[in-house]
Amino acid sequence: MANLGRKMMIDGEVDDAEANYDFDLFVIGAGSGGVRAARFSAQFGAKKVGMCELPFHPISSEVIGGVGGTCVIRGCVPKKILVYGAAFGPDLEDARNFGWELSEKNDFNWKKLLQKKTDEIVRLNGIYKRMLANSNVKLYEGEGRIAGPNEVEVIQLDGTKITYSAKHILIATGSRAQRPPIPGQELGITSDEALSLEDLPRRAVILGAGYIAVEFASIWRGMGATVDLFFRRELPLRGFDDEMRAVVARNLEGRGINMHPCTTLTELVKTEDGIKVTTDHGEELIADVVLFATGRAPNSKRLNLEAVGIEVDRSGAIKVDEYSQTSVPSIYAIGDVTNRMNLTPVALMEGTCFAKTVFGGQQVKPDYEHIPYAVFSIPPLSVVGLSEEEAIEKANGEISVFTSSFNPMKNTISGRQEKTVMKLVVDSETDKVLGASMCGPDAPEIMQGIAVALKCGATKAQFDSTVGIHPSAAEEFVTMRSVTRRVSPSSKPKTNL
Repeated sequence: MANLGRKMMIDGEVDDAEANYDFDLFVIGAGSGGVRAARFSAQFGAKKVGMCELPFHPISSEVIGGVGGTCVIRGCVPKKILVYGAAFGPDLEDARNFGWELSEKNDFNWKKLLQKKTDEIVRLNGIYKRMLANSNVKLYEGEGRIAGPNEVEVIQLDGTKITYSAKHILIATGSRAQRPPIPGQELGITSDEALSLEDLPRRAVILGAGYIAVEFASIWRGMGATVDLFFRRELPLRGFDDEMRAVVARNLEGRGINMHPCTTLTELVKTEDGIKVTTDHGEELIADVVLFATGRAPNSKRLNLEAVGIEVDRSGAIKVDEYSQTSVPSIYAIGDVTNRMNLTPVALMEGTCFAKTVFGGQQVKPDYEHIPYAVFSIPPLSVVGLSEEEAIEKANGEISVFTSSFNPMKNTISGRQEKTVMKLVVDSETDKVLGASMCGPDAPEIMQGIAVALKCGATKAQFDSTVGIHPSAAEEFVTMRSVTRRVSPSSKPKTNL
């Protein structure tokens, strides 16, 4: 594997020939990570920075994409807009108990929201382009491929191929949604298409149990659709804290989503009434839309990595060292194409560290400790640090678990039967807070502040000595005084949820 010392030596050897390169840095992929790396590299002294990206389109393919990447165009941003729209449905129901006299039927205009969403991603696409231009980054529209250790070939829309030389190359092409290999899989859609459907489905089937599956189940159900969610394990959101997974499952079911645990789809067939879905238990149902939310794969197949011997793993993820350097010293990779921690803010961090290391004269590694993240289900789940299961697995001693489950004030008036659940995982010996979780309204907004505390090494005693904001849900994090349970590594039962 490459290492930074080797890179520094090689760079020193080629300094005299630097003027022969077209660019100091050429970035393949203009998503959040790539744009951050290009801009910051220019700020840190890269005099000539080039970048290529596929033409803009809300639905990606091997030949279309857009500046801003998945998050801005067909991921986080449009998803959150739809989550906002979907949340108004249940909120309007709750509003009646707060004195609002509303009609029995409140119509929802999907096409209006869809247009608002499209307008926003087009606006953001333009902002990203202007940020690049203001940083003197030269943007080329086309598909980028590795042509050599210091060469990138850009295939333009008309098929013209132009090769550019660069002292450093950064790959930031992200990932793409995958479809399961079942008969009729072409009848299903991925999250790309789900964010741009012409009509709101009345009957939706979702296969999967991760972020995308749970979020779209909430979106479509909030907008009035019948939603059936199929997943292979007993609970959704594998990898999260088991207790919080159960809370999310209970909330989804409470909001009217039909849950199908330990079940997968085996075939899709087009009929006059819609898409006939068959499960591995022999069940059949008809849907207007079938969403495959079965994971994403690193977008590396068309990069021509084999031309220079860049190492990849079995999933196609580019192997990198702790400074994001590949097995070829002049070539780096960040973001989802490396399949480390696939979150937009993480790609931004990796892009910043790359720029500081290669052009800023600082050796800075990405720090993956205490990264907060959220699932924008309705209500949302947000976490930072270790889950209870992870803490027990890594602990040398006893773990103290503090939990709080309560009906938020808003729900006590509206009558909605849906509890907020909070959790702190603490090292019993050191009193250090190892992890925090919350499922309930405003969880992501609250968890961002908790993440700062954990990053600073906060103890449970410091949480306890902090004055809460009243009345708020957030104050529960500083008023959980009683231990719910103490668990040692030897007493923890193994689960397979």
